[in-house]
Amino acid sequence: MDVFLVTLESISVLIGMTIIGYYLNKRGILSSNTLSLLSPLALEVSLPCLIFHTIITNFKPDETPEWWILPLWWLLFTLIALILSLTSSLVARRDIRREFTVSLFYQNAIFIPLAILTNLSSSNSTLYLVTLFIFTMFYGAFFFNTYPFFLSKRKKIDIKKIFHPVLVSTLIAIPLRLFNLHVYIPGFIKIIIDLLGRISMPLIMILIGGYIAIDLKNNKGKGFDLIEVSKFVIIKNIIFPLVFLLVLLVLHPPYHIALVFLLQAAIPPVSAIPIVVEREGGDRYIANQFLVSSFVSSIVSLPLIMMIFTMVY
Repeated sequence: MDVFLVTLESISVLIGMTIIGYYLNKRGILSSNTLSLLSPLALEVSLPCLIFHTIITNFKPDETPEWWILPLWWLLFTLIALILSLTSSLVARRDIRREFTVSLFYQNAIFIPLAILTNLSSSNSTLYLVTLFIFTMFYGAFFFNTYPFFLSKRKKIDIKKIFHPVLVSTLIAIPLRLFNLHVYIPGFIKIIIDLLGRISMPLIMILIGGYIAIDLKNNKGKGFDLIEVSKFVIIKNIIFPLVFLLVLLVLHPPYHIALVFLLQAAIPPVSAIPIVVEREGGDRYIANQFLVSSFVSSIVSLPLIMMIFTMVY
């Protein structure tokens, strides 16, 4: 029951911060121009600082010798998610199938798991966070270079986007910790990096709320597609995590890896989905409906999945 309550509280906090962002936009405080300026601060400055500081402070290679295999677990997760997404998309209406597929495939890999893992166990939270950051180190570069394959005819890899700040910060932090070079970083630099990292999660959730407010404002008169959204939520929030739970029961990795692995399957779509869908000429409004509905539904589905996980694993 503790896991249920902690997960419920964590997802409620995230939804609460999203509502604050929504309110700020409705009041005119958080305009679309402000959102565009703050998004790079959250994703390309604050989040890399959080990851860098967490790894150099809490990464202990001697206590977690299997750390190097975490990207391989991510690769396995991605392959299974791809198969499930392509197969499940067949139930979607043909005209929105590509939006359905990308919303299933690309999860909110860092921020929601970060909120849950931070609160889940005071004694193990640092291990969980390091596991999360190394597990997802290639996700940003992968997302920004692969989503066009689902949404448009543009099939070109952008070399600049491969070296995403999240990946760069992880690749720098790991060897610094492996060879104990992090001790040479001045204390005031560590404090600055820590402070910048601490604002990442509340900032990105407030930004999501602002983007949702803009989408709802522009979506007036377009209606809510209850049937397609219901299909999406059932698949994304229930079927996906149950399938991955079966995979974990067969492979049975260490608990901290299994926990991150399952969370990746149980969380809503990545918050940038409506933006990239619109960029490639897709239906931003249905993508936003998928995102918001999955996010709101996760206040029930995510705690239940986590409770089942702790009972059977």
